[in-house]
Amino acid sequence: MKALYGQQNSPGEEMTFVFQERESLPPTRDHDVKVQVRACALSWMDTKLLSEVKLKKELVPVGREISGVVLEVGSKVTFFQPDDEVVGILPLDSEESGVCEVILVHEHYLVHKPQKVCWAEAAGTVRDGLRAYTALHYLSQVSPGTSVLVLDGASPFGTIAIQLAQHRGAKVISTAHSLEDKQYLERLRPTGGGRQPLVDQKLHVLLGIRAPIFEHLNSIVMDLKLAFLELTPCPAPAARVIDVSHGKIDVAESCLEETGGLGVDIVLDAGVRLYSAEDEPTSKSQLLPHKHDIITLLGVGGHWITMEKNLQLDPPDSHSLFLKGATVSFLNDEIWNLSSVQQGKYLAILEDIMEKLSSSVFRPQLDEPIPLYEAKVSMEIVQKNQARKRQVIQF
Repeated sequence: MKALYGQQNSPGEEMTFVFQERESLPPTRDHDVKVQVRACALSWMDTKLLSEVKLKKELVPVGREISGVVLEVGSKVTFFQPDDEVVGILPLDSEESGVCEVILVHEHYLVHKPQKVCWAEAAGTVRDGLRAYTALHYLSQVSPGTSVLVLDGASPFGTIAIQLAQHRGAKVISTAHSLEDKQYLERLRPTGGGRQPLVDQKLHVLLGIRAPIFEHLNSIVMDLKLAFLELTPCPAPAARVIDVSHGKIDVAESCLEETGGLGVDIVLDAGVRLYSAEDEPTSKSQLLPHKHDIITLLGVGGHWITMEKNLQLDPPDSHSLFLKGATVSFLNDEIWNLSSVQQGKYLAILEDIMEKLSSSVFRPQLDEPIPLYEAKVSMEIVQKNQARKRQVIQF
């Protein structure tokens, strides 16, 4: 049985990927679930983060977002049984490669996959969904009428973030890096939705408990339902798509115009430029906005959610944010698995992502499923950030 691993001979070198023959799986431990993998999504590997948290090793397992069928469960597993369809994200310190036919996973990293959701969609959506929830529900609070700017909205993460914000009734502005992206975003309209009570979902996420347990609490929370009942906001269409491919459009000016000069409530970036065009490294895309543009377009009390891990703010930048009462948060979805403090909330998020995928609220940006023998080449493309759609290996 082969599995895919990455290796980096020295810092700064490009990572290479190899298939390694692996030994038979060890006996299933008390809380382990043996899963036959049906699909595994490929994501960029942050070797620097692995090194910083002391998880760097000679061979790094590749592929952490998996979906599959339960073959066997440990003696103390309570939430799964053989033949269950599951989906989950392997933890950062996992010894298992998701690009392998059979793996062992601790039960607390898995949730049930709805039957109507296909394997590739489940694996290809779970991480982007987790990032979107972290950004829009934990680092900020999206709500009806909120204005949200999603930079590079046609990326796999941007697509899910837009759909989640639309589902919550927010006014969404997004940027496009090409004419093709612009056309895709203009077609991105909410489906389904409907107006239905959200109390079960909200209590589920608030309490951070699994669905089977939650069902037994229905009688207890009936009074709470009556007290806190509210309706799902009607999904709102994308307010505006800003094409930045030619570099002629001022993103800050366009956002201020769209919001009547008030600024945007929530900004989700895909990285930012820290310096002038001449001083910026060639690897940094010139399609990214400058940090000053983000600060300019941010509204009073706004939230800037950034994926720029090396963000540097000068005193004038900090002063501008202070005057607006705005906040800056760093989007690192690995925090959920680096600490087990909020494990219940984490699992509730994954379950809600699957529910929204099942009801077509989420429609992911996936490439055609890739056969196992092409996994190595596909991972090389992903690691070079050359894939515009989510790459999923299907077994």
